[in-house]
Amino acid sequence: MTDQTLDRAGKPAGGIGFFEKYLSVWVALCIIAGIALGNLMPGLFGFLAGLEYASVNLVVAVLIWAMVFPMMVNVDFASLSHIGDRPKGLVLTLFVNWLVKPFTMAALGVLFFEYVFAPWIEPADAQQYIAGLILLGAAPCTAMVFVWSQLTRGDATYTLVQVSLNDVVMIFAFAPIVALLLGVTDIVVPWETLLLATGLYVVIPLVAGALTRKWLTGRASGAEAEKAVSSFTASLKPVSVIGLLVTVVLLFGFQGHVIVERPILIVLIAVPLLIQSYGIFFLTYFAARIWKVPFNVAAPCALIGTSNFFELAVAVAISLFGLNSGAALATVVGVLVEVPVMLSLVAFANRTQDWFPKS
Repeated sequence: MTDQTLDRAGKPAGGIGFFEKYLSVWVALCIIAGIALGNLMPGLFGFLAGLEYASVNLVVAVLIWAMVFPMMVNVDFASLSHIGDRPKGLVLTLFVNWLVKPFTMAALGVLFFEYVFAPWIEPADAQQYIAGLILLGAAPCTAMVFVWSQLTRGDATYTLVQVSLNDVVMIFAFAPIVALLLGVTDIVVPWETLLLATGLYVVIPLVAGALTRKWLTGRASGAEAEKAVSSFTASLKPVSVIGLLVTVVLLFGFQGHVIVERPILIVLIAVPLLIQSYGIFFLTYFAARIWKVPFNVAAPCALIGTSNFFELAVAVAISLFGLNSGAALATVVGVLVEVPVMLSLVAFANRTQDWFPKS
C-alpha cells in the first residue's frame, strides 16, 4: 500500500516506510492478536460479524475501502498510453493472471481437497475451501504489488501500466471466470452478488480514485501535480496500513476458534496456496528470463502474478458464503501465507537480478 508516484527522474518518490518495512512483523502480531481476541471475546466478534447488509459486512467493507482507495488514486490511467513500450512484460502479466493462474489454482484445489486430503475433509467443507482458493486465484494483486515492486527497484511507470491494465481487465473478467470455475465445482453462484462485489471493490474505488486524482492534478501541472498526488496519498498511508492490520485482526478473530481447534486445517489449506504461489512466480520469472525481459520489468511482472487482491477475494467469499464459511477461511489463510511468501520471493529476485538485462 505504499506510495508509488514518481519523482522527476522517473523513480518512486519516497521509500518504504516504517510500517511497510516491517509489514510481515505487524501482520504476524495482528494474526496472533486476532486469534487471541476471537477466542477471548467471541461475543464482540459475533456482534461485529452481524453488522452486514445484503451479505456484505459493513465493518470489513469500510476497512477494505481504506486499503484500496489510496492505491486507486495513485493509478494514472494516462499511463496506459505507454502500453506499446516494452510489451513483453504486459503480455506475460495478462497471460499468467488471466489464462493460467485462476485455472491452476482451481486444479490444485480440486487435487488436494477432493483427492489428497479427502480422508480428512468432509466433502461439503472441501467445496468451500476450493471456492476460497478459486477466489484468490482469480484476483490478481492491485495494491500490495507496489510494495513488492519498490522492494525490487522495479520500473514504477511500467508497474503502473501493468496494474492499470489488470484493473480494467478485472472489471470484465473476474466475475465470469469465478462463476465458471465455481460452477465446475458444483457450487451455485449468484451472479448479482459477484457483480456487486466487483463493482463495490473495483469499479467504484477506481472511479473515486480517478476523480480524486483529477481534482488533485487539476490545480497544478507537471511536477507540482505529481507532488500533490504524492502528498495526498502519503497522508492516507497510515489509514491504509491500519486498515490492513485491523482487517487481519478481524478476519482472524472471526475464525479464531477454528484456527485454535483445527490448526492442521490451516496447514492443509496453506499447502496448495504455497505450491501455487511459488509455481506461478517461477513460471513467470523464468519465462521473462528466456524472453530477455529487463529485471526492473520482469521482477514486478512475476510478483504481480504471484500476489493476490485478497481484499476482493475475502469480500466476495464473505458475500457469497458468509463470514464463518470455509471459503472465507481459505481466503484468510491466503493473507497469512502471502506476506512471508512474497518477502522470500523479493529476496530471491534481488539475488538473481544479474540473470536479466538491465534495461
